[in-house]
Amino acid sequence: MQAAHRATQVMERIQTLASFSAMPNGILRAYLTEEHRQAHQQLAQWMTQAGLEIWQDEVGNQWGRKVSAHPEMPTLIIGSHSDTVANAGGYDGPLGILLAIEALDALKGVDLPFHVDVVAFADEEGTRFQTTLLGSSPVAGMWNPALLDRKDKDGVTIGEAMKRFGLDPDKVVDAARKPEETLAYLEVHIEQGPLLESLDLPVGVVTAIAGAKRFLIDVSGVAGHAGTVPLPLRHDALCGTAEMIACIEAFATEHEIVATVGKCEVRSAAVNVIPGQVQFSLDIRSQSQDKLDYCAPLLMTQLAAIADKRGLTITHEQIYQAQAVPCSDRLQQVWADVVESATGKDVCYLASGAGHDAMVMANIAEMGMLFVRCEKGISHNPRENVETQDVAVALDCLINMIRSLSPSRAGTD
Repeated sequence: MQAAHRATQVMERIQTLASFSAMPNGILRAYLTEEHRQAHQQLAQWMTQAGLEIWQDEVGNQWGRKVSAHPEMPTLIIGSHSDTVANAGGYDGPLGILLAIEALDALKGVDLPFHVDVVAFADEEGTRFQTTLLGSSPVAGMWNPALLDRKDKDGVTIGEAMKRFGLDPDKVVDAARKPEETLAYLEVHIEQGPLLESLDLPVGVVTAIAGAKRFLIDVSGVAGHAGTVPLPLRHDALCGTAEMIACIEAFATEHEIVATVGKCEVRSAAVNVIPGQVQFSLDIRSQSQDKLDYCAPLLMTQLAAIADKRGLTITHEQIYQAQAVPCSDRLQQVWADVVESATGKDVCYLASGAGHDAMVMANIAEMGMLFVRCEKGISHNPRENVETQDVAVALDCLINMIRSLSPSRAGTD
């Protein structure tokens, strides 16, 4: 089967997976739902057609294995996630799974010296239970049993949802893979950013996944009448917050990190009342964990200085933290070799500002990622789009990546 035909088949399968959705006019596929079950049943069928042995693990991930005659060798794992955010695009997650299945179908007649496993992680986005990486964390040996009591918006716990899905919550730990039995973890993913498009490149090699810290920040002043309190005597929490937000943007630029205020709420707001209380969120990211650890407290000090100057009080609560994870230098080089061979162009190295299953899989194996250009960098949006010719390049790169990790050089169909 020719590469162009295989790429077209991947694109058609993307649309099929998009039909497994809880939204009638959009894509929503959350963990342990009927849509999850339907999507994984379809993926299992495609895995079987590619000659893979299939199974579902104890957390609901769908696996397919290209079996090797050398089971004593560590296994190569290739994967991504099958779940989505609400009103999602079709490519974030599923593209990486379908490329892996297609690559192993192309290698169906090749005897590799190790097993190759494709995995569709059942939850990366955290849409249903508001906690991310539920699919890959147990596989990487990082399962927290306390999560079984976490509830969705309907009051259903993860443990209850697992039982309804036919899983045994007590056996989640059995999904763990051993580091000594894992050769490497590879993931192909849309970039979710505009860099590759700006450089007119179909793919790029990922250097690291950025670490992140998230905070909820409360600013308190004094509410008052909008018409009777002179400006110099006000303790306006919203004006103080506005200055803080401008400070955050300038700080991020100066320190070469990214920082985002995504939510801002004026408590007890009224058109004729000076805002007395404001809460806003802060998301800080860097591919350097040292820089992230340095910048977060320094920025908080600057925000506190603004509050003090304005006669406000400020408190903050850290609500999330993820460590920055570098990609394997060795795998970056192998990716670069196959990308240069496939494109004939200089290789673009870029960091990921978004989190991925690869972050936790790096705890048990070398990890390497390939990004695929997406239109205007749009993701988590129905306008998310990838070109078929870029999918063909990514597929070629993945096939040759698998072969490059193997002494086998037999041809593909």
